[in-house]
Amino acid sequence: MVKFKIQEAEDGVYIQVKKLEKNSGRIESRISVEAPLIAVWNILTDYERLVDFIPGLAVSQLLEKGDNYARLLQIGQQNLAFGLKFNAKGVIDCYEKEPEIFASGMKREIEFKMIEGDFKLFEGKWSILQSNNETGEESEGRAFNTTLSYIVDVKPKLCLPVRLLEGRLCNEIKMNLASIRKEARKAVHKVLHQPSR
Repeated sequence: MVKFKIQEAEDGVYIQVKKLEKNSGRIESRISVEAPLIAVWNILTDYERLVDFIPGLAVSQLLEKGDNYARLLQIGQQNLAFGLKFNAKGVIDCYEKEPEIFASGMKREIEFKMIEGDFKLFEGKWSILQSNNETGEESEGRAFNTTLSYIVDVKPKLCLPVRLLEGRLCNEIKMNLASIRKEARKAVHKVLHQPSR
């Protein structure tokens, strides 16, 4: 039986944990972003710059780049009690999907899968959905009704129970989504306040 554990929105981040079979779990999360899809997409796909604003991401190195494909080496690092550090390392393949256009807006996704690293299973997708605004105004980015979603299936190596990782991962995901929203707001603000020539 699948169990659900839903956490209330904190900093505008909604998060839900599902227990899957055989010591694995799924974390689904989303956040509203006051920026157009393209701004969020550009932030997510500027892979090596992610370390500049994502807390806990120590390394994000582009190993290979093709059309709509990227292979990354990412190392996450968190400080624990007594000055200890916790590291998680992985080589991740990212597949950038083409935009899907609907009458109500558009969507674009990045599917990812860890091919080597500290998890038996670590795969999922980023999804950006921009709904059309009825007013058509674009002042201060408020016209954009954009939702950024992150879904990941995880299974730890060895016999470490997945529930021990869920809390840590949920906190990390919340921080990451809030950081991406903040970066997108900065990008929109910069564009809107560029001096005209």
